[in-house]
This record gives sequence, structure tokens and C-alpha cells, in this order.
Amino acid sequence: MSFSVDVERQLGDTHIAARFEAEGGITALFGPSGAGKTSVLNMIAGLMRPDRGSIRVDGTLLFDSATGVSLPPEHRRLGYVFQDARLFPHRRVRGNLLYGHHLARPEDRWMSLDHAVEFLGIGHLLDRWPATLSGGEAQRVAIGRALLSGARFLLMDEPLASLDRARREEILRVIEAIRDEMKLPILYVSHDRAEVDRLASSIVLIGE
Repeated sequence: MSFSVDVERQLGDTHIAARFEAEGGITALFGPSGAGKTSVLNMIAGLMRPDRGSIRVDGTLLFDSATGVSLPPEHRRLGYVFQDARLFPHRRVRGNLLYGHHLARPEDRWMSLDHAVEFLGIGHLLDRWPATLSGGEAQRVAIGRALLSGARFLLMDEPLASLDRARREEILRVIEAIRDEMKLPILYVSHDRAEVDRLASSIVLIGE
């Protein structure tokens, strides 16, 4: 899968710009805090509109300021994993996972609930409420919800930042399995160089 991103956005006094081409694997958007890495992910996701530019994924035009093309987020077939998991507090783990599944069109579903639960090792969590989960458990569920949404690729915004060392290692291994076993492309935001060096096949510098 190919990514072609060329976007600019002015946010207050900060000018955010990113221009890169990427092919599969994990592409890390790397740079200091406040450089605009998350904003670039949000532009790709359709949660923020660039002032100028274009976004193309696997030949499909998601955004183009010149022609006025701007696909809504739900039509971009991506899964977004946030730093703080953002699980629905009023749904048990099973409900959170099925929310992602129900978002996908039947023809786009490539992963079943049982497969996701087995892959992530979360069968014992299905009846739990999000408030009772550890940070690592919540992030596993968030990843499962993203996978079950029929995503062609994932966006991950510092998914390890709020975890302790042991839980970070657990989620790192999950991300490596998605990369190596599922071959699902990931655009990955981090400001941790060791994390990026371990995971990424290519690095895009933002704000440097």
C-alpha cells in the first residue's frame, strides 16, 4: 500500500507541513512535541482539513484542495488508535469491539471478533467495563476496535506514551505482530527515538 501526503495547515502561530511518500510497513512521523505530528494524522484521518495539499492512499484520493475532494472520515477505511485509548465508557469491552465491526461495510470486514480476541489475547476482558482496565488492556481493546473497523491501514498517535515499561513492551509486541503477521500498514507518531528505531521501516521528520 502506498501513501502520498502533501499537506499544510496554519494553527495559530504554528505552520504545520508534511510531504512524504511511503510504502507499507510502519512509517513513523517523528519530531519534537508540538511540531504538528498529531495534526498530520488528523488531516489524513479527515478530522482536520488541510489549508492546502492532497492525500492519496493506495491510489485513492482522500483529499485534494485543488479539486475540492474531501472524503468523510468514515469513508477513508482507516483505524485510529489514540494515546489515551478513548474507549466508550458506557460499553463493555465486547461492545467497544463490536462498535468497530458494525462501522465497517460487510464487504470490508476482513477480521472477525473471534480472530481479534484471540490475536490480542483479550478473551478474559470481554465482559469488563473500560474503567476497570489497565492502560495496556485498554490499548489492546482500542487496537482491536480499530482492526475490526475494516481498516486498510492504521494511524497510531503515541499509543505507548501513557503506559508503564512492562505494558509498553506488551503493546510493542502487538504492534510488531500487526506489522509482521498481518502486514497492515501503519502511520505511527512518536517522539521516542528508540521506539521509532525498533518499529519503523521509514521515518518522516516533522518540525525539524
